[in-house]
Amino acid sequence: TNEEIYDIFNLRLAVFVVEQNCPYQDADGKDLKSLHVSGMQDGELIAYARIVLPGVSYKEVSIGRVVTSQKARRTGAGKILMEKTMEYAKKEFGEVPVRISAQSYLQKFYEGFGFKRIGDEYMEDYILHIEMLYAPCE
Repeated sequence: TNEEIYDIFNLRLAVFVVEQNCPYQDADGKDLKSLHVSGMQDGELIAYARIVLPGVSYKEVSIGRVVTSQKARRTGAGKILMEKTMEYAKKEFGEVPVRISAQSYLQKFYEGFGFKRIGDEYMEDYILHIEMLYAPCE
């Protein structure tokens, strides 16, 4: 709905642009080629991620724009969000590899879901990132 898309962009901009002081173009066209996972609490969007279809960001399925509101942090909401996002990706695509571009400081968080770091750190939108891969067959 209009309200849902507004809430999604509002949360992403509040965290990624304002809080992290990182001006970048959030509307990248990938939302139109993605599945969206939202976490609500008392009618408010507190967590969000998108599952990007294969061939859009990478040849594999990918997950991006993983975000929780300030009030939801340290409550386990981020962990629940990733669990649900991985479940949804598996339901839609099966047990396939999933690639992410993660902010470097979140490496251990994503390792908890089976992702492994691949390659060196790189700068993306003025923030250090790493590429990580979930490979269920390994």
